[in-house]
Amino acid sequence: MSVTLRRLPLLIAGAVSLVAGIIAGEGRLGWPVGGAGLALAHGPLMICGFFGTVIGLERAVALGKPWGYGSPLFTALGGILLIAGSPQAGAALLLAGSLTFVAMSLNVIGRQREVFTVVLGLGGLAWAAGNLAWLWSGDAAAAVPPWAAFLVLTIAGERLELSRFLPPWRWRTPTLIPPLLLLLAGAVPSSWSWQLFGGGLALLTLWSLVNDVVRRTIRQPGLTRYVAVCLLSGYFWSLAAGLLMTGLAPGETGVRYDAALHCLFVGFVFAMVYGHAPVILPAVLRVAVPYKPVFYLPLFLLHASLLLRVAGDLLDIHAVRQWGGMGNAAAIALFIVTMLATVLGARKR
Repeated sequence: MSVTLRRLPLLIAGAVSLVAGIIAGEGRLGWPVGGAGLALAHGPLMICGFFGTVIGLERAVALGKPWGYGSPLFTALGGILLIAGSPQAGAALLLAGSLTFVAMSLNVIGRQREVFTVVLGLGGLAWAAGNLAWLWSGDAAAAVPPWAAFLVLTIAGERLELSRFLPPWRWRTPTLIPPLLLLLAGAVPSSWSWQLFGGGLALLTLWSLVNDVVRRTIRQPGLTRYVAVCLLSGYFWSLAAGLLMTGLAPGETGVRYDAALHCLFVGFVFAMVYGHAPVILPAVLRVAVPYKPVFYLPLFLLHASLLLRVAGDLLDIHAVRQWGGMGNAAAIALFIVTMLATVLGARKR
């Protein structure tokens, strides 16, 4: 069996969680899409079932050890159980997947003691802590801050690794510490979690704009520029999310909270997915993803629809928020179709 066929089922299972999570999200917005029973699983499906599986698969491939595949396998099955209506069993498997992920991170740190591997490891610990908090309390809302830290620290660690190609700067690591401390403090559930997290996120975004190689790669053509555009536009949303979070009242869960979370998870995280997918898919599935200018279309739709959604939140206009959310779903669907068409087209040639 080829490497592609062995890894593809895990990726497909993660995609199933993505689709179910999107349906759940649209249902929460009031669209008659069915899946009412999935409403409470929207966050866990998106963050753990989808992102956890995809990131875990990528990390297992990089680690090159068979036991590492336990992480995406557990999270893929956990997502399926959530969809099937077994939240406790699903949460337990997701916790098992995140603990395996932590073990992979520790293995990497043991072999390569670098700042970026430690940041990636902290992201894994945050994910496991969030899953444990969810399983213990039964309330997914308690896990959202550490889940957010998982994704932010994972992206930060990946980008930090590439900063080694920049000219040395002795303040690069020292100036990274305050944002990380704020993010980690915000990942601990409390009345002030989001204010601390938002401050750390805003500072980390500013740090990234100074220390990310994207400032140079934006000048290059083709795929390199596309990736840079994805990252820079994502940093806009992470800064917006950070500022919105710092302005939340303790315990606030209304429309401003919705706007802040979706600036982070849709605007920032999905922009990073869009940018890195043409690079990661060849490494994970060993398929060709040649760059095409049409890649910009899903990215434009993602940002335009998110602007609409956030405007609906901040102006408290439900219909605008609804259509923005539907546009987000359409942008993700268009991105998947674009990637599939590109891969299949390359295989035919």
